[in-house]
Amino acid sequence: MRMQGDELMVKVNKLSSTKTQLPYSYYSLPYCSPKSIVDSAENLGEVLRGDRIENSLYVVRLFKMQQPELCKAACHIKLNAKTAKQFKEKIDDEYRVNMILDNLPLVVPIRRPDQESSFIYQHGFHVGLKGQYAGTKEEKYFIHNHLAFTVKYHKDPEIDAARIVGFEVKPFSIKHGYDGEWNGKNRLTTCDPHAKRLVMSSDSPQEVDNKKEIIFTYDVDFQESDVKWASRWDTYLLMADDQIHWFSIVNSLMIVLFLSGMVAMIMLRTLYRDISKYNQLETQEEAQEETGWKLVHGDVFRPPKHSDLLCVYVGTGVQFFGMILVTMVFAVLGFLSPSNRGGLMTAMLLLWVFMGLFAGYASVRLYKLFKGTEWKTITLKTAFMFPAGVFVIFFILNALIWGQKSSGAVPFGTMFTLVFLWFGISVPLVFIGSYVGFKKPAIEDPVKTNKIPRQIPEQAWYMNPIFSILVGGILPFGAVFIELFFILTSIWLQQFYYIFGFLFIVFVILIVTCAEITVVLCYFQLCSEDYLWWWRSYLTSGSSALYMFLYAAFYFFTKLDITKPVSAALYFGYMLIGSYAFFVLTGTIGFYACFWFTRLIYSSVKID
Repeated sequence: MRMQGDELMVKVNKLSSTKTQLPYSYYSLPYCSPKSIVDSAENLGEVLRGDRIENSLYVVRLFKMQQPELCKAACHIKLNAKTAKQFKEKIDDEYRVNMILDNLPLVVPIRRPDQESSFIYQHGFHVGLKGQYAGTKEEKYFIHNHLAFTVKYHKDPEIDAARIVGFEVKPFSIKHGYDGEWNGKNRLTTCDPHAKRLVMSSDSPQEVDNKKEIIFTYDVDFQESDVKWASRWDTYLLMADDQIHWFSIVNSLMIVLFLSGMVAMIMLRTLYRDISKYNQLETQEEAQEETGWKLVHGDVFRPPKHSDLLCVYVGTGVQFFGMILVTMVFAVLGFLSPSNRGGLMTAMLLLWVFMGLFAGYASVRLYKLFKGTEWKTITLKTAFMFPAGVFVIFFILNALIWGQKSSGAVPFGTMFTLVFLWFGISVPLVFIGSYVGFKKPAIEDPVKTNKIPRQIPEQAWYMNPIFSILVGGILPFGAVFIELFFILTSIWLQQFYYIFGFLFIVFVILIVTCAEITVVLCYFQLCSEDYLWWWRSYLTSGSSALYMFLYAAFYFFTKLDITKPVSAALYFGYMLIGSYAFFVLTGTIGFYACFWFTRLIYSSVKID
């Protein structure tokens, strides 16, 4: 609630660029600063995103809500060779300044070419621009030094107060003139509200060069708005293309229906017929003539090679699945609002830590099924294997960002917090989960395993493990790739992503697709008397992560104009972590589907 008479500070956030992906704090450029720079408290998610929120010289006075404030001088600076070079570099890399008023981010409204009445909102305004004077070829740099702010407010008729519902800016570059020596109180000749001289264009722009003087000025205009305070974020989160999401969901549902049809056909036709016929056989001779999946009943539950590793990966996948499911539910219910910057990331980190309980439980239950006894070893591997790999990549990337002096580098204190969350909370929880899992009686196999492994016959070319694994990953990836495009756009092109309803539907479709494609391919594999299904079921749906990484590379070359090697390393490093996580998640879904399927079909067969 803002009573008339409040003074509001405009806060400055990081400078961001889609070209370099390296955020910098606002005062890393020689902008004018208040006497003391005060850091706003940031949460864990904000720090990891590189947000650095500080106070500024821009003030919005609410008691003059009806009259605009014009041509307010914020400050005056004189550039030297070093400071001019800093501004030029940021203008070259297309950096934008992000500001915040009353927790709303600053946007630049850009009119849509196709629709006159609607706008696209760009986050933050560019530091400056490059251009040539008429008649010259030489490229010059110009800085945006005049900001025309528009503060939109909604009047509450019941109480005499107004709430801020929008914060927009139009940036201009103008070479200000004044009389005499600059003392901070001079009247500007280029911008004078008394003489009705206002900045409406960038016709005589302010150049950035050595020994140039720059005067930073701003206007504040107030506009009454019909937007209620509760829905003030809606303009930021407007999706331009709902149709694409619906199209993607319908497209994915077609894949699901096709697969569900196949699974139903296998279940009904083949299994029902096979099982009833198999159970009616009187003589052993007739049983000998049987072919297909029933022949491998004595080997199908034989523990696979590297079974420890499989247990670890399944446990980690359960941890991921739990984290994503709970995050999605919270997001769909609206708990993770975008006004809480960094909230989503903080929530995901904390959920990941607490889901360690289920990771330990799942990996040890499977380990016990494989007749394992060293449960503490498997627990340690589950607690450390995946996070350690991610942490190493993260640490290397952080060192690269640190080298660029970017605010995106995670400070030492935050790094310590992350390590504490991992060792202090996650690891003990994995142990508790494992202990509970180990104390439970082992899962019984529905059929006995033979002493001597059966020989696997020669397989057809299309049943080759590599081929069938690669084919299996196409459909789960196909189900999510349009949504993936929007997620990549929001991360790397710095737009808001808040369509969790769509994302939740896509997530459900992903689960169903992973489960069904694995079951179908697993059935074909058992029918050709190949009983090595444990790892294959995990890799079949998990291979969709390979396509995800390839798509990320395609996106990099077609949609982003990143040129710096460090920025490219950042992109591929983070996408590698993302794809690895996707592999663990989809692999686990596929594995459990196949695990349930094999137990189901073999438990319904009578075996002497």
